Amino acid sequence: MTEATTPQHPEVLWAQRSSDTDPDKNVVYLTVNLPDIQEGTLKVELTGTTLTFSANAGDPGRNIPVRDYAFSLEFYDRIVPDRSTRKLSSRSLYFVLRKEEARLEYWPRLQKSNVRNAYIKTDFSKWVDQGEVEGEARDDDMDPMGSIGEGVPTLRGMGDLDA
Repeated sequence: MTEATTPQHPEVLWAQRSSDTDPDKNVVYLTVNLPDIQEGTLKVELTGTTLTFSANAGDPGRNIPVRDYAFSLEFYDRIVPDRSTRKLSSRSLYFVLRKEEARLEYWPRLQKSNVRNAYIKTDFSKWVDQGEVEGEARDDDMDPMGSIGEGVPTLRGMGDLDA
């Protein structure tokens, strides 16, 4: 049984890559930053235009109360659900979402609406500037925890980062 009756919003981090010639480089990295997701309660619905998430998270054994979490968002543009992947760890739920349209320009924001949401943030550990996209985007090349060091992104050309 969960403590809260109204679901809370987990922190959602995102970054992206774009290419007009290589579909494997057209991705959105999205991390639901939520430790101790109870896998049996996890519900994810991914369509070409939306992501809906709900789960309970917590660990009574470690004195971390179990709470309800949920959110829904409409993507800025279409993705390909059957080519997208997800991975659950003890700290987060991580997605590699394949963009449907191959184009060089980045999405200006994650969501279709231009409304800011406090729980959606740029994942600076995975962000690269639009002109610096190199290498192939793979499901296993991004550590869900991220790392800071080489390739730390700059703030040039990021547009509206929080929405």
